[in-house]
Amino acid sequence: MSMIRDLRAAVRPALRLAHKASNYDTTRDPSVTSAIVDCAVYRDGKRVSDHVSPAQAMERVRAEGGFAWIGLHEPNEREFAGIAQEFGLHPLAVEDAVQAHQRPKLERYDDSLFTVFKTIHYVEHAELTATSEVVETGEVMCFTGHNFIVTVRHGGQGSLRALRHRLQEDPELLAKGPSAVLHAIADQVVDGYLAVADAVQDDIDEVEIEVFSQATSRRGGDAGRIYQLKREVLEFKRAVSPLLRPMQLLSERPMRLVDPDIQKYFRDVADHLARVNEQVLGFDDLLNSILQANLAQATVAQNEDMRKITSWAAICAVPTMIAGIYGMNFDYMPELHWRFGYPMVLAVTVGICVTIHRGFKRNGWL
Repeated sequence: MSMIRDLRAAVRPALRLAHKASNYDTTRDPSVTSAIVDCAVYRDGKRVSDHVSPAQAMERVRAEGGFAWIGLHEPNEREFAGIAQEFGLHPLAVEDAVQAHQRPKLERYDDSLFTVFKTIHYVEHAELTATSEVVETGEVMCFTGHNFIVTVRHGGQGSLRALRHRLQEDPELLAKGPSAVLHAIADQVVDGYLAVADAVQDDIDEVEIEVFSQATSRRGGDAGRIYQLKREVLEFKRAVSPLLRPMQLLSERPMRLVDPDIQKYFRDVADHLARVNEQVLGFDDLLNSILQANLAQATVAQNEDMRKITSWAAICAVPTMIAGIYGMNFDYMPELHWRFGYPMVLAVTVGICVTIHRGFKRNGWL
């Protein structure tokens, strides 16, 4: 069992290195006070500007066409105020984007869509314990308009830098406008869910094997680990389940701000999301069953211990009773003055104890 656990611990980091490298970084330079990570103008699927402010980017878009993509990381209210005014973002959506800790959703305003995605990062660990952190969450929020997309990221994972580079290498797709970027973000987030689901499945399999192994079935000491894993799966579920409805709307209902060709791609994302949701629901049910089995095993082990204690108490009661009778100091007691009375009483006591012990042994109590 320990060899299997060590092998998994050695293989997991290698399998997920690429996913981890592309989706987990702090992005923001601590020496830079601005929350803007990147700001660029795209025309015909190509990047046509670098190192411009959001106001300058929108000036070029209004004058020459194309769209602007502004990426921010954990902006505060003051840093986001100017961008919100420049792009005419709704105050309620702006408040959600600054405060974070929102549930996944899709809100439609007059000239923009506000979409919230929960990002999930699997926390590597050599061994699952009752205090292990299995998943870590963050958020990516998107303001999508006719000629702009503003992305706001919270948390250390879910970096969009690699995604931006990949899209820039596919001008035909990027030429579809801001909705192409929205789809790419949704696709990356859901692909991250798939990777995390596979990793969590490994953890659940490991716990299940250990719970039903001979070494731990009598101990019942895995309840803390199972409960911790169940809490992490619940966090995963909170990220996945609320996103089903927004993906359904984006894939099925025509929207002015979503290109019809891009809408077809959202169907694939919705299918992957439905698959992950089924996995997470299955994880929850399976962990409930494992927890109940673990508690049942603990109860059985306690019953076995109580039977052993009761059996030995019954055996010890025989010499205790005989010693108590002969300790009452009556003058007329059986074989009290016989030379072999003492050995006989000891022999009878041992014989009775052995007989009781054999009876308990035969019935499985000892």
